[in-house]
Amino acid sequence: MENNKELTELLALDLGINLVDRRPYAKEVFKWQDMDLLPHSSTDTLLCEIFEWNGRNWRTTGNNLIGYLFSDESLAAVKNQLINAPKHPALIPDFEFTKDSMIEYGLSLPSLFNIGVNGDIKNVKSFSVRVNGVTKSRITNIDSPGIEILKNYSIFTDDQTKVYRRNIKFNYLSTSLFYAESVEIFLEKESSVGLDVSFQTQDVEVEAKLDTDTKKHFVLKYSGNQAPFAAKFTKGKDFNIM
Repeated sequence: MENNKELTELLALDLGINLVDRRPYAKEVFKWQDMDLLPHSSTDTLLCEIFEWNGRNWRTTGNNLIGYLFSDESLAAVKNQLINAPKHPALIPDFEFTKDSMIEYGLSLPSLFNIGVNGDIKNVKSFSVRVNGVTKSRITNIDSPGIEILKNYSIFTDDQTKVYRRNIKFNYLSTSLFYAESVEIFLEKESSVGLDVSFQTQDVEVEAKLDTDTKKHFVLKYSGNQAPFAAKFTKGKDFNIM
């Protein structure tokens, strides 16, 4: 498997950018992989969740494609397969959300990693979240439950045309989900600036490498049932990849 340095060099070459003495920024990685930040973080976010795009932001509809395709025991079985979908190395380099990108995304960004932020990050000297060891799960046409989902989806689009057009055709499906093995938080501020960070500790090992009034460096390592932070979306009408 390619190492982090090789992946960084490949990203820089493909995007035509110079990466010297820094990690790739989140926007660069997202552009390279055609992935997007999720609008919420939850351990029950599954592949094939249906999202709307309003021209600026993603919003979940609260529905999942499999709810339209299966019922009863079949639905329970496919849902269980999605919950336990294997995660593989995403083959993208470790990257960084900078203070500016966090201001742009808003405080919802740290919460995607179970990080709570109380205060105004605009007034701190620097604030970054470094994402390490990204893995992903995905739907394919050669593995279960992707085979069954795509087969039933083809039947559904023919038999339930009104439901398909109203709920799925022009919305988007999460066909890949991305997870972090760990993240690092770097914060530097004046002692007079009120900004605190907190963590949900369930399935999270927190290591405080530096924790003072003005500088903080925490490492969060995740285990158990993780919440994804990003996804690759496919428009409903383009989902049939058999």
